[in-house]
Amino acid sequence: MTEQPTAHPRPLAPAPAAPRRAERQEARRRRILDATVSLARRGGFEAVQMREVAETSGVALGTLYRHFPSKIHLLVATMHDRLEHLHRSLHRHPPQEPEPSARVAGTLLRAFRALQREPRLTEAMVRAFTFADRSAGAEVDAVSRLTTAIILDALGTAGDAGTPGTERLPAVRVIEHTWHSALTGWLSGRASGEQVRGDIEMACRLIDITAQDGARR
Repeated sequence: MTEQPTAHPRPLAPAPAAPRRAERQEARRRRILDATVSLARRGGFEAVQMREVAETSGVALGTLYRHFPSKIHLLVATMHDRLEHLHRSLHRHPPQEPEPSARVAGTLLRAFRALQREPRLTEAMVRAFTFADRSAGAEVDAVSRLTTAIILDALGTAGDAGTPGTERLPAVRVIEHTWHSALTGWLSGRASGEQVRGDIEMACRLIDITAQDGARR
């Protein structure tokens, strides 16, 4: 009887390198953003220096510049990251007010209270967003799109029938401009917290007005 050759198990293929590389890149980005937040909390806009961020995050300075060409890019990206955190929180605990305008106002005022607790970080992010030039256009656009998404999510929660109509988008843009202007006014000392609240609530009433106009057409 002929002896059959012993079958050897086929060696397992190595795990793809791409997922591991993506994980490393995300971990590095997380360290960079966390270092930026830490520095800005202590000293505001001026405290965020690229060399300090690199040293604090354990990233080579050249690598940091490759991902973020300036601290303006870095701080606007940090603003986007903080808004993403707010967005996730709102998904877990969405606003429950019955009126769309009240939901949007409640959402933005929740964000404002969080920003009030960290005034130096807020000043650094808003200053960078305000003075960003075209080179940081992608980061600025990402913040604007996420702000719009947060407002539209608030419009579509708590049993509001259907999705927000296109007739509301101009009101959403006005609310975004008011939100940014109110933040700038508060940071510069030209507006109190109560004035910010009043401006936001007034702007959000445009949502109800546009909804009523749309219903009459």
